[in-house]
Amino acid sequence: MKIEIINRSHHDLPAYETAQSAGMDLRANIDSPVVIGPLQRALIPTGLSIALPAGYEAQVRPRSGLALKKGITVLNSPGTIDADYRGDIGVILVNLSDQDFQVNDGDRIAQLVIARYEQAEWVPAKELSATERGEGGFGHSGI
Repeated sequence: MKIEIINRSHHDLPAYETAQSAGMDLRANIDSPVVIGPLQRALIPTGLSIALPAGYEAQVRPRSGLALKKGITVLNSPGTIDADYRGDIGVILVNLSDQDFQVNDGDRIAQLVIARYEQAEWVPAKELSATERGEGGFGHSGI
């Protein structure tokens, strides 16, 4: 799949690191370091804009290493970039650790996954078909 991209950053375009990778790393595109304190959040620009085809979204997801080692994650995970959005891809990072975290220009801060989606059309109904689970909610299986 080919996707048009504008790179206003001074970093290479995102790329798949291995042949089986689902996501491409996004890098911070900032003029000076950004410090995110414990339980604080910050919007980090990437300098990238894309033109997705209709029926696709780009999902901004956390990097597992940052989450495990530093307590840094994407706050609205996954963040959705709609096919009609043409602005800068920003990443909302949150610091869930008890220490300051510094984001530097060029740091790999998130990953981007391209995914197909469907739009639903609601069909009003008076009742829904029966299933084994029925209306069982959170923890209904007892496990």
